[in-house]
Amino acid sequence: MKAYQITSPTGLDALQLVDLPQPEPGPGEILVRIRACSINYRDLAMPRGGYPRNDKMPLIPLSDGAGDVVAVGSGVTEFVEGDKVAGCFFQDWEDGMPTEKQFRTALGGGVDGVLAEYVIFAERGAVKIPAGYSYEQAASLPCAAVTAWHALTKAETRPGQTVLILGTGGVSLF
Repeated sequence: MKAYQITSPTGLDALQLVDLPQPEPGPGEILVRIRACSINYRDLAMPRGGYPRNDKMPLIPLSDGAGDVVAVGSGVTEFVEGDKVAGCFFQDWEDGMPTEKQFRTALGGGVDGVLAEYVIFAERGAVKIPAGYSYEQAASLPCAAVTAWHALTKAETRPGQTVLILGTGGVSLF
């Protein structure tokens, strides 16, 4: 399968197209054929190094992607072949205060990301795409949109309140 890898923290020139064996899902994992990816500011910072927890090299970049489940590992109950899914930014964090170990499961950072034809997600590291969403729409949500949503819910904002945003990046736009 084709994939892109960052081979060193020396800038965008370190991004290389490579041929890798197609992964196979293990217990509790799903194999996804990626149909769309989106790029966040964080993804542009990864090839330059210096981003916290970016110590895996080579690294398949990008945290946000969506596609079709093409195989499921043993024990998987939430997904079947043909489901449309998007990956969760952290593959091993569901709730509560994250641990350092969980921080290191960020797609395209601590673990390989989605800039590949096929990727493995943990069963709990993926969500079904809602009906009516395209792959492109779903691929734009995991990092920036969920961060914006989380900030608004943590601030307990209510209809009619004013929210001041800083900047013009993905989180601010969402």
